[in-house]
Amino acid sequence: MKMLAIINFIICLIIVLVLMPKFIDYLKQQSFKQTVSEYALEDDKKKAGTPIMGGILFIIVPIICSFIVRPSMIKDLEAIIVMLAFLGYGLIGFWDDYLISIRKNNDGLSPKAKLLSQIILAAIFFFIYRNNADLSLKFPLLNKTVNLGILYFVLVLFMFAGSSNAVNLTDGMDGLSSGVVIIALIPFLVITIMQEKFNLVILIMGLIGALLGYLYYNKKPAKVFMGDTGALALGGILAALAMVTKKELPLILIAGVPVIETLCVMLQILAVKTIHKRIFTYTPIHYAFRIKGMPEKSIVYMFYMAEIVFAILGLLVALR
Repeated sequence: MKMLAIINFIICLIIVLVLMPKFIDYLKQQSFKQTVSEYALEDDKKKAGTPIMGGILFIIVPIICSFIVRPSMIKDLEAIIVMLAFLGYGLIGFWDDYLISIRKNNDGLSPKAKLLSQIILAAIFFFIYRNNADLSLKFPLLNKTVNLGILYFVLVLFMFAGSSNAVNLTDGMDGLSSGVVIIALIPFLVITIMQEKFNLVILIMGLIGALLGYLYYNKKPAKVFMGDTGALALGGILAALAMVTKKELPLILIAGVPVIETLCVMLQILAVKTIHKRIFTYTPIHYAFRIKGMPEKSIVYMFYMAEIVFAILGLLVALR
């Protein structure tokens, strides 16, 4: 089984590395390109015209390859739920990216429509999974488990919407969100191995391989962006993995960088609306470092290091 996971990793890595240049050309032909706001930072305006929707490839490839490597995976409800979350949130992102591309501005789905779509999908996944679901929530450090009952459904809604939006907010610099998510997936790889959920191990290994292939073209200067297609999908799969492995609270630590990005945005909005002042130079917070003069590559590497720390802490908490 471990060999199948390694094979899936290698296959997905090679396929994305080989196909991405042709896929980038296709995206350019279809005019699926980055649109930059007039209020964007000066250096970011240079990124206008870079193809988006690169996430399509690292969504489709691991799903197809995982079924080829392990056909019996189709009988595994947990694996199917995770794949559906990955694909479903990717479709919401694709819808948003498509509208942005055809309108030639940043007006895709309205925030309300996007959030409603995310909540509806989360509800669908929960009701599909509910017969197998454990409605309890474990507090690892307290070694205490609480049966939430119907409140677990509310937790799932928040978890899926929060995770997908958090990764989306992190997607703002070349190589940032893809690298952060690769790091965040490693604790779930360890957890699924220990829980003997080998179909999920195969899927995660395939996704890590595909993301590494994508990162090769997304590192600075990026030749392609994942768009909302990729960002929402990655957030969705992190939430789904947390749900099926019963690591809902450790997810907050495991996805530490996206969580902090989201908290900073929320605090900024709250401060502006209440005290009419900004508490951060700019949000999402990675842009604040740019404004202070820090090179983009240095910021990305700094966030990688921070995410490694969060991932290790999250894994330690999850294994308690």
